[in-house]
Amino acid sequence: MEITGVDFIAIPTEDYEKAAAFYGETLGLPFVKKWGSFPAGEFQAGNLTIALMQSDAFGLTFARSSTAVALQVADVEQARAELEGQGVTFRPDDAATLDSGVCHQAFFADPDGNPLVLHHRYAPKDATPGG
Repeated sequence: MEITGVDFIAIPTEDYEKAAAFYGETLGLPFVKKWGSFPAGEFQAGNLTIALMQSDAFGLTFARSSTAVALQVADVEQARAELEGQGVTFRPDDAATLDSGVCHQAFFADPDGNPLVLHHRYAPKDATPGG
């Protein structure tokens, strides 16, 4: 077997329409397609397709994801200010953007509490923090 890529990541939601508005309008991700009559659909974030799936429509109990999706942006501070201007709140313990030594990050969540990160790597991929 050879895995050739990742087709999509599924993000659970309790309210597809609310989540779709957040990912499409607030984050500005292009809408790809709705899953027929299901309350589910896809949005494109660069090379990653984000599939929003209303849990109860698939016989599942809603549980927010514990895995963060890091959204690549050119400027974390600028993107964060833009989202804050639209009412998005960032983690209260993050008064400033995190600088890891290789990248900048700012942590927030979608309306269902699924973790998201604004991310910009400024160092080469083979760089080590502080080096």
